[in-house]
Amino acid sequence: MYLETIYLLKRTKGTVRSVDVVEELGYAKSSVSRGVNLLQKRGYIEISHLTGDIEFTEKGLAKAASVYERHSVLTSALMKLGAPRELAESDACRMEHVISPEMFDIIKKFADK
Repeated sequence: MYLETIYLLKRTKGTVRSVDVVEELGYAKSSVSRGVNLLQKRGYIEISHLTGDIEFTEKGLAKAASVYERHSVLTSALMKLGAPRELAESDACRMEHVISPEMFDIIKKFADK
């Protein structure tokens, strides 16, 4: 969720700091701090010591774009099946983490029709 949120915020705002993630998700600062630190330890992001700006590593950008694509495609497919947007968004958020790459490709072909 953090990677996707940072990805979307960077697309709209350009620069992102942890406080932006807190505001966007409505989570406690301590929760976001833990999540962001975990992303940094895993090599997905770097945080400027001077400004606090969050930047993706190459690996992190690829992962965030992949998560966003999964979410978008799954939301689209669920809406095509008749789900209202809010339900489709909510369920896509859960599904994107457990669906196999093979099933995702099948759903992606369906959503693109």
